[in-house]
Amino acid sequence: MTTLRRARNAKAATSPDILAHVPVDRTTGVPLHRQIYDGIRGAILRGSLRPGQRLPSTRTLARELGVSRLPVLGAYEQLRHEGYFETRTGSGTYVTAALPDDRMRAIPLARLAAGTTSRRAPAAKARASEDVGLRPFRMSVPGLDVFPHRMWARIVARHAHAMTPARMAYGNPAGVKALRVAIAEYVRTSRAVRCEADQVLIVSGSQAALRLCASALLASGDSMAIEEPGYPGARAAFETSDAAMVPVPVDGEGIDVAALSSMRPRPRAVYVTPSHQYPLGVSMSAARRLALLEWAERRRAWIIEDDYDSEYRYVSRPLGALQGIDASGRVIYIGTMSKVLFPALRLGYVIVPRALWPQFIMAREASDLFSPVLYQLALVDFLREGHFARHVRRMHTHYASRRAALVDGLSRHCRDALVVYNADAGLHVSGLLARGLDDVGVVRQMADEGLMATALSTCYVGRATRSGLLLGFGGWTERRILDGTKALGAVLSRMR
Repeated sequence: MTTLRRARNAKAATSPDILAHVPVDRTTGVPLHRQIYDGIRGAILRGSLRPGQRLPSTRTLARELGVSRLPVLGAYEQLRHEGYFETRTGSGTYVTAALPDDRMRAIPLARLAAGTTSRRAPAAKARASEDVGLRPFRMSVPGLDVFPHRMWARIVARHAHAMTPARMAYGNPAGVKALRVAIAEYVRTSRAVRCEADQVLIVSGSQAALRLCASALLASGDSMAIEEPGYPGARAAFETSDAAMVPVPVDGEGIDVAALSSMRPRPRAVYVTPSHQYPLGVSMSAARRLALLEWAERRRAWIIEDDYDSEYRYVSRPLGALQGIDASGRVIYIGTMSKVLFPALRLGYVIVPRALWPQFIMAREASDLFSPVLYQLALVDFLREGHFARHVRRMHTHYASRRAALVDGLSRHCRDALVVYNADAGLHVSGLLARGLDDVGVVRQMADEGLMATALSTCYVGRATRSGLLLGFGGWTERRILDGTKALGAVLSRMR
């Protein structure tokens, strides 16, 4: 009898069978999806669940465990990704028919029963961290499920095979010249940025760009103006220079330039997200943009423009960059490939005013010398061969649909507790919570349901004046998003 026939004839696993291996405990602080994952994986390694054995559907198991479907989905996807599960179209989910011997020996029974030893702890912690990165509603996760993996792999492999000794040695701190040319062409066309290739500095993502700005521009005792509320990662990067963080209020038109102008001592620089303000999502008005540029020229201050996800806009055409209307060379423009392609790529770029180029190159050489060359070369071809432009167009359709699913799900399941504040652009929706709901507490309860969000209150330097949630939607299908909003609605109902 073949393995497939044995699997088909195996007794289908019922919920009670699984329940014996998944003792869900809400008092331990361990996320539910992790408890489900650990229980099922342990049963497979012990041989209690056999190769070829059929698993209950996620909906059935969730009902039997008395939890939402989302943590079960998360556990199943992780087990499938690690090779413990396999899915058969029209049939269901099964324990992989032929598990490798080394996986079956991964955890000896004595150690499994006694718990994880200290030697195993780092690996377990790493797996948990990877799993957290893909929880629904996590901020800044793009559509990794629809990324053109095969095309990208072919391009990377082509360059890996052709790596010369010169390419394998130390690289140019500014980046591969061909990529700098391609980036300059891209931002001139798509973001109306005014630059040439010799102003493009390739870095390891936008966070590295922010650290570079701090190192090149700020010294201990300087004042650095930031949006309030604003991006916590920027605040952390600028604080490395020992500069004083000065919060400037944000309203429906963006940063309050009048408030910025009245500040003493005068800020050395200001950090803004004009096209899609983080976290509220508003766009800076034309009047505010012109006023901000006039302020920077008059005060000889610098503007750091973070254009982190402005390729995607759903209510109008993408807005041009602030840098594109800067006539005095006071704007430092930051872009990243993490949101457009994938975060693990770790490639971003800074468009540096010519007057600052020597300072930025010195700061770059003092930090990490240069970015990995292989991915830079691959990205050149991805841009020049048209794959990048096609991917952005295709993802706009996916993201518009996923955004609609999130807005619809929040309206259905969270209407009385969460009001959408802005969903015009980017990969996240900002929402305000009803009076009396603590956003940090909500985020903590969401973790028990296999969800992840950012509390709006954590984006303030001073006292938070709003309680809300930032919900990412880029990385999950419409079905998972709707399931997630249902689970979020249940959390909010319990807390109210």
